[in-house]
Amino acid sequence: MLKIAVNGACGRMGARIAALIIEDPQLKLVAALERHGHSFLDKDVGTVTGCGETHVKITSTLNTHADVLIDFSSPESTVAIAEVCAMKGIGLVAGTTGLSTQQFEKIKHLSRQMPCLVSPNMSVGVNVMFNLAAQMAQMLGKDFDIEIIETHHRFKKDSPSGTALKLAEKICDATGRKLDKDVIYGRHGITGERPENQIGMHAVRSGDVIGDHTVVFGSLGERIEITHKAHTRDTFVRGAIRAAKFIAQKTPGMYSMSDVLSIQS
Repeated sequence: MLKIAVNGACGRMGARIAALIIEDPQLKLVAALERHGHSFLDKDVGTVTGCGETHVKITSTLNTHADVLIDFSSPESTVAIAEVCAMKGIGLVAGTTGLSTQQFEKIKHLSRQMPCLVSPNMSVGVNVMFNLAAQMAQMLGKDFDIEIIETHHRFKKDSPSGTALKLAEKICDATGRKLDKDVIYGRHGITGERPENQIGMHAVRSGDVIGDHTVVFGSLGERIEITHKAHTRDTFVRGAIRAAKFIAQKTPGMYSMSDVLSIQS
């Protein structure tokens, strides 16, 4: 039985991760972490997540051994817990969005000491979409304009979403574009005719939308759209748990959801 710790256990994602770990007969929840000063510290995580008593109290430090820690917190918290995991040799699965390049590189460096998987989206469908979008962009060529539209709930703090940025990154890699040069974020005013290599990125924040992503390929006379819609946060949770089971069997290094799903890039 795999021992799993959860960082950010009282957040929207963390609570569902804890709940589904408790339901999984192959897993055992051994630690639930939250930031210093959190109002739920020392409470049973099961009473907070609605799972009943678990005898696992919410703490601000990792005081027990775990095989894997799953993290959906904040960029700063993810980097801090990655340092703890590296020191203790605990595998890390991180779904935190908004990581800067410097923060990601820090975690990548730490992965020399632990197996690690960082993904902006743990959904199986979205990770298939990453590769499909890249393949389609390559096959369709420069006659097709590319736009990426993402919609999330009003409470999301980062924009555009990590998933949308990953879609842009995969498309750029497949077509020779540059993320920092060819991607624009919204349009306003007299923008002029659309440049050939441009990728438009648009972020919508509305109500309680969990996560919708669409890539639009348009030419003169036809249009193709790939859309993924998440109906429940459990979609991401199940992907993260699948990743945790994968990571638990691996040696130190940086892995991806493509590795988990055996997707050939």
